[in-house]
Amino acid sequence: MRRLPLLRPGEPFPPVGSAWGPETPAPGLLAAGGALDMPTLLLAYSSGIFPWYADDQPILWWSPDPRMVLDVADFRLHRSLRKTLLRFTARQGCAIRFDSAFDQVIEACALAPRSGQAGTWITSDMRAAYQRLHAHGYAHSVETWIDGALVGGLYCVSIGRAVFGESMFARATDASKIALSALVAFCRAENLPLIDCQQNTRHLASLGAREIARSDFLNRIRALTPLPPPSWTFRPVYWQTLLASAETQP
Repeated sequence: MRRLPLLRPGEPFPPVGSAWGPETPAPGLLAAGGALDMPTLLLAYSSGIFPWYADDQPILWWSPDPRMVLDVADFRLHRSLRKTLLRFTARQGCAIRFDSAFDQVIEACALAPRSGQAGTWITSDMRAAYQRLHAHGYAHSVETWIDGALVGGLYCVSIGRAVFGESMFARATDASKIALSALVAFCRAENLPLIDCQQNTRHLASLGAREIARSDFLNRIRALTPLPPPSWTFRPVYWQTLLASAETQP
């Protein structure tokens, strides 16, 4: 097992190919240390690297191989979720908003319970870092609102036309799934082909996400990050294409 590099702030990342492999205790772990300033984070995401660590740890940087991704064209809208979306879109007082409550969303994600985790990886330093990204247009929230209340959502990083999913929360049944569906609908309409999911989970796999080789992932984001970004505004018409073209599943 390779010794883990310890980075000084501003020091470049090692090649992602040097990340720990599947035979190690932490597959995908690339480096520790560094900083969470905006240039470092933008370089990290553009290079297939993301931070993930707990309060009692140094900053840890990861680049897993394989990488879990959701091609938005492959999103599986199961029959039950499609019914939920039809009810949501038909009911007055239900709305999807982008970026109207970013701080609330990231705070709720930090407090949301995680299976098998006693604490949160969205530390106060992480929240501050992503709030800076949001202030400069590189991080966005997708929010599910019902009767004036924020009931679920997610936040993500976006560079050019590449989207990197971060975390979700729900205070009402299926509220986070509605937000993810809205993000997929937006990405389809705005020609954003891929949502990075970072690591494999059964839930994401059930919605159509799959693992691809890290080299393939890097090739795709290198093509997408230099492109002009879309305007992050959700329009209800985006639902029509998603619902009309959905592959319904039992």
